[in-house]
Amino acid sequence: MKIFRGFQHPDLAPACALTIGNFDGVHRGHQAMLALLRGEARQRNVPSCVMTFEPHPRDHFAAISGQPELAPARVGTLRDKLSELQACGVDQVVVLPFDQRLASLSPQDFIDRVLVQGLGARYVLVGDDFRFGAKRAGDYAMLDAAGERCGFDVARMNSYEVHGLRVSSSAVRAALGEGRMHDAARLLGHPYQISGHVVHGRKLGRELGFKTLNLRFSHWKPAASGIFAVRLHGLGKAGASPLQGVANLGIRPSLDPSDVNGGRVLLETHCLDWPAELGAEGGYGKIIRVELLHKLHDELKYDGLDALTRGITQDCDDARAYFASTPP
Repeated sequence: MKIFRGFQHPDLAPACALTIGNFDGVHRGHQAMLALLRGEARQRNVPSCVMTFEPHPRDHFAAISGQPELAPARVGTLRDKLSELQACGVDQVVVLPFDQRLASLSPQDFIDRVLVQGLGARYVLVGDDFRFGAKRAGDYAMLDAAGERCGFDVARMNSYEVHGLRVSSSAVRAALGEGRMHDAARLLGHPYQISGHVVHGRKLGRELGFKTLNLRFSHWKPAASGIFAVRLHGLGKAGASPLQGVANLGIRPSLDPSDVNGGRVLLETHCLDWPAELGAEGGYGKIIRVELLHKLHDELKYDGLDALTRGITQDCDDARAYFASTPP
């Protein structure tokens, strides 16, 4: 899969079958849309292309309004979005920086400059609630009429449902925010997961007897937070079984906010059984994937390191109990 920053790039294919969206979480509705897109691309003998945005448009508007609390919680990182799009068989992804210049484009300018001149769209697939252009003035009818004039086909996909529930990024956010990890997995088609390079932290966990693997969550507002029973992939040899663990996703309220990670959101994962072959430093720099399977509780602020140690010990016991009672 080829990834492009912006739509003005000499290596972009001269024509494509395109879909547009934020694709936060790449849930089962997105997956169904991407399968349809790939089929249409094959019929036209052009690559399938996803146009997505970073930051999320609502992040941009929340920032310029001075109301950051209006930004949506983020299901996944850009890394995980791109990984999921690749797994869905997408040929190329165009990541547009959502800034004031893009937000100010009229619907017609968006069609002419981005879809036609920039990407050479031959087919455009959108969701049933798709809006575009400045002040969200463009709609499906306008896009369809433009396709007639400019020579590209336009289609829209109705809502995708699982057991009567409309699958959407908002539904995934709600499930994660409420700790309903099983429901989130049904909407996503797999357990909720976060991946990334293991980075150095304060190493306090090691001092307390609970070595952790730290991943930075790039957005300040993750959809999920708290303490979880998890599975880790990527530490052992190729083809090795995933490892069981317990993880904290959040801001670590028991620690000094001026710690080495600058108060950023971290996913800190402790393996219940650390692979001896890795040694003490063997995890740093590796790319791992952590599946958050079951929420144990929200983040807690402990009164001192002794209380924190007792809390982590109890979390490890609870995670072991969860795995013992849950079929593989």
